[in-house]
Amino acid sequence: MKKHYSLFLAGSFMLAFSACDTTKQTTNETTTTPNGTQTVAQQPANEVMEKNGLRVYSFDDSPKMAEAAIRLVEPVTGASLPSSAVNFQYEITNFKLTDMTGHDHSKEMANSMQGQHIHNIVDNEPYTAHYETKFTKDVKAGNHVVLSFLSRSYHESLKHKSAYDLRTFSIGKPKEANTFDLNAQHMFYSRPKGEYVGNDTKKVMLDFYLVNTDLSPEGNKVRATINGTEFMLNRWLPYTIEGLPMGENKIKLELLDNAGNVIPGPYNTVERTITLKAA
Repeated sequence: MKKHYSLFLAGSFMLAFSACDTTKQTTNETTTTPNGTQTVAQQPANEVMEKNGLRVYSFDDSPKMAEAAIRLVEPVTGASLPSSAVNFQYEITNFKLTDMTGHDHSKEMANSMQGQHIHNIVDNEPYTAHYETKFTKDVKAGNHVVLSFLSRSYHESLKHKSAYDLRTFSIGKPKEANTFDLNAQHMFYSRPKGEYVGNDTKKVMLDFYLVNTDLSPEGNKVRATINGTEFMLNRWLPYTIEGLPMGENKIKLELLDNAGNVIPGPYNTVERTITLKAA
């Protein structure tokens, strides 16, 4: 009798342990509401997607800085400027440029030794990083779109509403009107960018900026194609890429609707090439 009772207790313990062990779930949880509608929960951060030797996973543990705000004072929205030397001036609150962001990510991936900064993106071209609220930047004649957002020292964007500024301006006298729709759904490419050397090649951050939209399992998504291998991203978070080979690597991002179609927009499909080098 004692032997059977002991076996019963052992079996109960193993069942309880198995029920509690939910570490590294790899599937979304489906729930049914009272009206019969099924919803799919977002994939948790840190869930690893692994294909063809590449590992891609999101993270959401960076300092939030929820009160940080940026506003572009100059040029004003719709400004018509006479010169290609554009003076940018920002007003920033609750955020310190040049501070080092306190997190282990600053040691694990490419990190600016100049600290926190502004990402200034004109026409979705590769951003320029700025550590002061005033600077001059050469921009060719024509109609332009400028996205500015606050960045942690390791180049991860702050993603809340007050952390970015989007507007249009023009230089010279363009023949056509600026037709960029500030209220449409847009995606801007941020990272990875340029060249990575030595230890910075082990973990490369993928980051992009969304305006007037978000991502979810049942809504819009971003398709990231890395060296020809596709990963579907359904959360607006930064992602870590591991397993990139030395040399050139191609990163393509597409903003998709819930039917898998690219959402119309001038920047919602973008491809960049980065280079990894050994130390």
